[in-house]
Amino acid sequence: MASKKPNKNNNFEAALFNTADKLRKNIDAAEYKNVVLGLIFLKYISDAFQELYESLEKDEYSDPEGLDEYAAENVFFVPKEARWAHLQAQAKLPEIGVAIVLSSSYYKSKIVMHRK
Repeated sequence: MASKKPNKNNNFEAALFNTADKLRKNIDAAEYKNVVLGLIFLKYISDAFQELYESLEKDEYSDPEGLDEYAAENVFFVPKEARWAHLQAQAKLPEIGVAIVLSSSYYKSKIVMHRK
């Protein structure tokens, strides 16, 4: 029987659940839902962006920082300050809440613009 190797995603999931447990202690259940769903959305958008960004970097005729490249693929463009890697790098800093709020505000404004 093959043994399962530790996986980065398993470590990430364990860390996510531990963080969720810590948050639940300090936040009302109704508010907690908004925080967690917002973070999951940020991660989803950032992952989609990063995947396209990496493929655009490989193409010499594409601009990985060009907004039109992302609009053509129906992917949100994510500024450097709102990218998951940037948020992850700030995770242990006291200002992480501000960084998350700024990232969330950016995405919310873009969603409203896409609906018009």
